[in-house]
Amino acid sequence: MKLACADFTFPLLQHEQALELISMLDVEGVDLALMGNRSHVRPEDVRGDIPGWTRRLDERLRSRGLEPADVFLIPWTSFERMAPNNPDPGERADAAAIFRDILELAAGLHAPGLTLLPGIHWPDEPWEDSLARSAEELGWRVEEGRSADVRVSVEPHVGSVVDTPAKALALVERCPGLELTLDYTHFIFQGVSEREIEPMVAHARHFHARGARTGSLQTTLRNNTIDYERIVDAMRETGYDGFLGLEYVWTPGEGPYDLTNTDNVSETILLRDLLRAKLAA
Repeated sequence: MKLACADFTFPLLQHEQALELISMLDVEGVDLALMGNRSHVRPEDVRGDIPGWTRRLDERLRSRGLEPADVFLIPWTSFERMAPNNPDPGERADAAAIFRDILELAAGLHAPGLTLLPGIHWPDEPWEDSLARSAEELGWRVEEGRSADVRVSVEPHVGSVVDTPAKALALVERCPGLELTLDYTHFIFQGVSEREIEPMVAHARHFHARGARTGSLQTTLRNNTIDYERIVDAMRETGYDGFLGLEYVWTPGEGPYDLTNTDNVSETILLRDLLRAKLAA
C-alpha cells in the first residue's frame, strides 16, 4: 500500500504549486480531481483537448516523481447535474459523454482507477428505483473501464443514493464489478459505527482518509475518532493493495459542511506519519 494526497487539499494554490507541495510531503501518488466549476483542472476545460491535457498532466506528475493514484470525476457543483441516475435522459446522455472523455484521460495517464459519484435518491420516486438506475448506468461504465484497463469505483457519500453502508453494499451487489472509493468520514459523521462500515473494505479499490467524528465531517487528528490503524489491519486481511489517499479538503460551506476548520498541511503530515508507522509495523 502506498500513500497519496489529493490535489484539491490545497485549492488556493495554483495546480503546479499544489503538486510541488504534495511532492514535498513525500508521498508516492496524487488524487487528481476533475470537478466541474471548482477544481484546479476542470472537466469543462480539458474535454476539448483530452490528448493535450493528458500530456500536460503526465508531465506535471512525472517531473515531480508522483504517480496518478486516482482520477476523481464530479461533473458539476450540484449532485443532480449529470448524475448517472438522473431521471432525465438528456442528463444521462451528458453524464455518459463526460464519463467517456475523462475515462480516456485516466487511461492515458495510466491511472489505476476512476472514481465517480453514485447518484442521489430522487425525491419523486422510491429509493429502490433510484438505486436500480444507478446500478444499470454504472454497469456499462465498469465494462468500458475494464476495456480501458481503468477500474471504476463510486464514493458513497452524505447526500447520495448510498449514504449508509447497507445501501452501498446493495449497490455493489446489484452491479457486478463495481468497486468503492471508501471514505469512513461520510458515515462516522452520521454516527455510524466502524463495525458497520468495515464490511465495505472488501469492496474498496481506493481509500480516502482524514479526521472526523460524529457531527464533524472533517476535524483535526487530535479530535478524530476513526481508528485508522484498525482500518489498515482490515485492508491487509482483505488483500487491499491500492493507495491510501490523504484527503483533507478546504471547502467553504454552511454549518457542518463548512470544511475550512483545519490546517491541511499539518493535518496531512500527522495522518501521513500515523499511516506510515502502521504500514511499517
